[in-house]
Amino acid sequence: MSETSDPAGSVRRIQTPRGGPAGDSASKESVNRLRDELGALKAAKAALPHLKRALAHIASKDYPAARGAAQKAVDRDPSLIHAWHLLAIAREQLGDWPAALAAYERGLSLDPANPPIANDLGRLAFKMEMLPQAEALFRHYLAFRPNAPESTNNLACVLRSQMRYDEAIEVLKPALQAHPEKVMLWNTLGTVMEDMGESEQAGLFYGEALRLDPHQAKARYNLANTLFAAGQQQEAIAQCREAMAGSRSAEDLTMMRFALATMQLATGELGEGWDNYTARLEPTYYDPVDFMVPRPRWEPGTDLAGRRLLLVGEQGLGDEILFANVLNDVIEALGPGGELTLAVTNRLVSLFSRTYPRAHVGAHASVKLQGRTARRVPFIEDWSQIDVWAPLGEMLRHFRRSIDSYPDRPGGFMAADPARVRHWQDNLGHLPGQKVGLLWTSMVIDSTRHKHFAPFEKWAPVLRTPGVSFVNLQYGDQSEAIERAQREFGVEIHQPEGIDLKNDLDDVAALACALDLTIGFSNASFNLAAACGASSWLLTSSDNWARLGADHYAWYSQVRMLWPRAAADWDNLMQDLAGALAEHVVAAEGPAAVRARG
Repeated sequence: MSETSDPAGSVRRIQTPRGGPAGDSASKESVNRLRDELGALKAAKAALPHLKRALAHIASKDYPAARGAAQKAVDRDPSLIHAWHLLAIAREQLGDWPAALAAYERGLSLDPANPPIANDLGRLAFKMEMLPQAEALFRHYLAFRPNAPESTNNLACVLRSQMRYDEAIEVLKPALQAHPEKVMLWNTLGTVMEDMGESEQAGLFYGEALRLDPHQAKARYNLANTLFAAGQQQEAIAQCREAMAGSRSAEDLTMMRFALATMQLATGELGEGWDNYTARLEPTYYDPVDFMVPRPRWEPGTDLAGRRLLLVGEQGLGDEILFANVLNDVIEALGPGGELTLAVTNRLVSLFSRTYPRAHVGAHASVKLQGRTARRVPFIEDWSQIDVWAPLGEMLRHFRRSIDSYPDRPGGFMAADPARVRHWQDNLGHLPGQKVGLLWTSMVIDSTRHKHFAPFEKWAPVLRTPGVSFVNLQYGDQSEAIERAQREFGVEIHQPEGIDLKNDLDDVAALACALDLTIGFSNASFNLAAACGASSWLLTSSDNWARLGADHYAWYSQVRMLWPRAAADWDNLMQDLAGALAEHVVAAEGPAAVRARG
């Protein structure tokens, strides 16, 4: 949900309700085409009854039975293309994506010129974020079906997801000239423009799609998102609700409900927003998590007093920190007779253990099973010691139903190691002026997230602020950016030694608390700093859900927010930030000290 999520495993899913590749391997059209092809088969008589049964089960959406029948056909004749194709479809619809991928590939190897299998495999590869492979398969399909709008649409989608926007537009232009009546092409063009930051232009293309088909749920959902980004929040919510009413896909409906939740949270409708936020727990969510917990799940509203409660961290590492805002309330509700067990990311165990000494804290573990994330709590050996459990975010649904329910804790709600704070104060003591930590990007930058982070060159006016020593808090290899700051801006960004900024999170928290100020976009490190009470300035957006419709950042009450005057207006934001930082330096050090340095 936040901009802090780390992938839980090697297989990532792309959320596609906004406009992904067209077609469905189990659609009525696909079933009818396969039925015609099976009717023309002359050979493989022993396997044919199994093939027909598999297809009939796919048509009736009985995918377990379809898988069984298709597997029998494969066992009878492994050289039969249709057997592998039907087995792949059944596996895909059951969510067993790796096994589906293998079956599609086997079928395509038997007939490399088979366009339907190439297209089905391309869509699956796209959903699994195997984008170069999906592109190759869609180009293969386009070569055989050059005049089919679906061919062009699917290639444009995968180019967009690789941030190759100009290429995507060039693919779509001739297709729209030939097929101006095709709604999906207008919708996909809108998503390309939206990802480029051209929300107003995107809205026009979504509007054209809706003019052609007022019942097109994806286009209406996309229009809702552009309206929300433009500040038309209530109209956006109304459009999102209308899109949900017209959606015919369970997966799309789940994602639309999740989007509605973030819109409601962003406008301060916290009660209904957190209720709709449960969409993330549905099996039809784009990246569902199966919590392997053999105990009853706690329901919001149920009394916690005296219970032995397990809370399991969810989504990204930054979300686990953000959601910990509620843990003091949970501990109070459990009372002296209750017990709290916390399962968090391994890198956070020491920080959570220090902060919540009454809790039993351990690490959860996630693996991929049949294309889905399965999250276990391996440190619990005796499950009879747990009465109820819940995903950590569910506590917000109970304790944070209004903005007034967020406590004012300027000192934060997590505890950095005081000895390590002193270590970093001593280590950085030689740096002159105000010591300011910088965070400018995320480890996960893709076609939808890049527009939330300013390009590094836009930081120039901030980095040239006199009286400041900048300290890198950004994890990952940032040597290129640090060298660029020195070369182009004449500014040294100090690289702290003896710390792994990605993995030594307990020490990152201490480092942030040793600084005078931390500035950055919302990623895991920023949340660590703010949660531990470090003075922090958050670069955000006007429509960020985490602002909760308030004029202050309720999660961390000491945080100051700055945001662009318009979407992606980084020039003005950075000028505003540079001015604010200069004022901060003067207030902290005095005008004379600043002039003396420079």
